[in-house]
Amino acid sequence: MKIIGITGGTGAGKTTALEVLAGMGVRIIDCDAVYHGLLENSVPMREELFAAFGDILTDGKIDRKKLGKVVFGDPEKLEQLNKITHKYITAAVRLELKKEATSDDYAAAIDAIALIESGIGDLCDVVVGITAPESVRVQRLIAREGISEEYALMRIRAQKSEEWFRENCDHTLENGGSREQFRELCIEYFSKILDE
Repeated sequence: MKIIGITGGTGAGKTTALEVLAGMGVRIIDCDAVYHGLLENSVPMREELFAAFGDILTDGKIDRKKLGKVVFGDPEKLEQLNKITHKYITAAVRLELKKEATSDDYAAAIDAIALIESGIGDLCDVVVGITAPESVRVQRLIAREGISEEYALMRIRAQKSEEWFRENCDHTLENGGSREQFRELCIEYFSKILDE
């Protein structure tokens, strides 16, 4: 079993890297999707978030934008959010991996912004950090979510720096060109990883 961890800030290009891996037959475990599922289905996590951050509900459900406005720009609250959510996400991902742990030809890629800190990094054979210039990431985030530049900058600057990923990941892939150029870089790199 080979497990590849993919991490990086919002808008860096994790989705493209994951698409390449999926095309190579690698199963994708998307921690953001796991998080959404937990928000919908994990009563303990929802209760813990509500107790920590107060009125973050819309129609009885946790509103991610309301939550973001509470934590982004406040390092202590952001750290508190990460501690709560990572605990549940890590447990869910470990359970997913355990189901396939005996398969020799099994491969999975885990996508998580704070993959190493959240305790998932130690499950991986290799952790790859995806990096991209801040200005590019801001424009991608605005286009994807229709938010203001100010809010996009706040979200991105609350995340880890490119230097952090270079220091803490086994390898970093710089997404500095076109989408097609980055796809080619990913194909070349992940082909080598999967053949090892």
